[in-house]
Amino acid sequence: DGGEGNDAQYAVADAVKILCDSKADELGTGCEFALYLGDNFYDSGVDSVDDPQFETKFELPYAELDFPFYVVLGNHDYGSTSLEFWRTPYEVAYTGHSEKWTMPNEYYTQEHEHALFIGLDTNAIMISPIFGDGGQESWIAGVHATNDATWTVGFGHHPYISNGQHGNAGEYEGIPLGLPGSGVDVKEFMDDQICGKVDVYFSGHDHNRQWLSPTCGTEFI
Repeated sequence: DGGEGNDAQYAVADAVKILCDSKADELGTGCEFALYLGDNFYDSGVDSVDDPQFETKFELPYAELDFPFYVVLGNHDYGSTSLEFWRTPYEVAYTGHSEKWTMPNEYYTQEHEHALFIGLDTNAIMISPIFGDGGQESWIAGVHATNDATWTVGFGHHPYISNGQHGNAGEYEGIPLGLPGSGVDVKEFMDDQICGKVDVYFSGHDHNRQWLSPTCGTEFI
């Protein structure tokens, strides 16, 4: 959830560079890519593919990191209301304008050696009762049907389980299961398409670090 262009974002980038350089010194290879977990542009996403926030809140903070970022969307990328779905195609289109930013679609797969990475648009799942999920559930079912990777890693913005302030899917913000905003659609998607079908799922949204006990056959970070 880095997209503020502030001192903290630059400090994180500096820490990543130190770690990746140390790996290169020890192992002969450094970091090969990053997973970027949404809320890429606070507070209201971007207005065009030429929006200066791409420069001030992505390219400049990470200028010293020489590897691709595999990016997914967060609720703030859908505007301050989390409902402004017309903003997200600009982030997809920016893939053609950057050597680092990689988002070929709102949701997509990325192969890397013996691993398959599945990038989700969890905000689309959150608002699916209004706009639909863009075919995401049928798409991921097809991915699973043909996947023979040694490791399968999911990554998206919203968590399935969390000890942070937003809480677990289906009970986000303490809202009872099934009510708008509770994330019940995220929970149902994760129950059906993530649990036991991916080895690890990485998410953001809660601004802290957690590696939770394995749940439903999947590790959640």
